[in-house]
Amino acid sequence: MTPPERKTRYLRDAVPIRLGNLASNLARISTCIAEEGGLPMAFSVIDESKHFIEWTGAEVEPDVQPELVRLQVELALWQHRWAGLSLDARAREEVARDARQRSNQVLEWSGLLNQ
Repeated sequence: MTPPERKTRYLRDAVPIRLGNLASNLARISTCIAEEGGLPMAFSVIDESKHFIEWTGAEVEPDVQPELVRLQVELALWQHRWAGLSLDARAREEVARDARQRSNQVLEWSGLLNQ
């Protein structure tokens, strides 16, 4: 799927579903980064997640918007540290833990747990 097609498809869903997809991506990052050989997939999912935030940010609740901006910056920082992550198991564990926590946070924002 090309990026424009992906965006069109992503925007068809309601905001709670989009946030659920972002939470799912963050969980995938956590899993991939912890697995041997999973770094290329994690990098790709981080990139996709940054797009998800960009495409959804304006439509979320105002109190969530700055949190999504912070998350997008955090994702960019993970990518910036990528070369070091591939060599440092402790740093990968830290990013995996942070990604899992962020996943839970985004899922909470989505409201899907309350339905």
